[in-house]
Amino acid sequence: MRFALTDEQRAFADALDALLAAADVPAATRRWADGDPADGLHLWGRLADLGVTALGVPEEHGGLGGTPLDVAVALERLGYHGVPGPWIESVALAPALLADAAPEVLPELAKGTARVTCAALPWAPHALDADTATHVYLLTGGALSRARVDRPLRSVDPARALAPLTPEETIGTVDDRVVDQVALGTAAWLVGAGQRLLDDTVAYVTARRQFGRLIGEYQAVKHALADVRVGLDFARPLVGGAARSLGSAVTPEDASREVSAAKVLASDAAHRAARTALQLHGAIGYTREFDLSLWLLRVRALLGAWGTPAFHRARIAASLRGA
Repeated sequence: MRFALTDEQRAFADALDALLAAADVPAATRRWADGDPADGLHLWGRLADLGVTALGVPEEHGGLGGTPLDVAVALERLGYHGVPGPWIESVALAPALLADAAPEVLPELAKGTARVTCAALPWAPHALDADTATHVYLLTGGALSRARVDRPLRSVDPARALAPLTPEETIGTVDDRVVDQVALGTAAWLVGAGQRLLDDTVAYVTARRQFGRLIGEYQAVKHALADVRVGLDFARPLVGGAARSLGSAVTPEDASREVSAAKVLASDAAHRAARTALQLHGAIGYTREFDLSLWLLRVRALLGAWGTPAFHRARIAASLRGA
């Protein structure tokens, strides 16, 4: 299996980095958390112009017809920059979720005028950012319904508003394995967030001095950061491998097992990155005024999104027992 990205995928990732690095994403995320989504929606439009929302949509519906790996590459960069909004649900899940049940939404999705969110039991009991989504769905036992948003709930990450849903009109049936797409997208996002935490922490320990020395010179600090580096380097190929499996001819059971393995390893790697970043930054790491807290909270929220590590480990074990 080829793990290296193509020149086009690397160029697309570079274009996303250039746009997002100049966009002051942390400020947009803070305003999104405070209930003002204007900057986040403007950013949504700019990323749509770049083709992010069209990646997973088939060409006959106005999309780019990209592969699951193309989507994973984009979501890793969005995770690195901490972009607010239901991106994973709209880009990774919606094209497959609505392909048969509501294909009329796909052209809007490709243009970026539709923002889709979804809850799916038992993977995700609440919908993300339903207040800013244009289309809200509930997937229960293979039945896909349009849904009404109930009273919003507080999330550990203020920029991720969650809400329980009440089903209304059933619009079709969907194979539950479609959720693999969004679990993989979450894993890619976690790898990007973990990488950002590592980069910011390396920058901090190579500038912060204590007792006359840079704290990054201490062996214990180097070892902790090396462990984070190794974790991310093991997780990223699993995400890429699972993306290639979803887009290939391997059996659905094998692809699902690889997605679960990618979600588990990405969660572990991002969690380690978050714990290490907080420890090495000290108390300033969790203050809301410091940007690091945005990624710490996002990682904490995503660990349980679209299947907890325990859920995915159980799924892997069940698959192996049945093999």
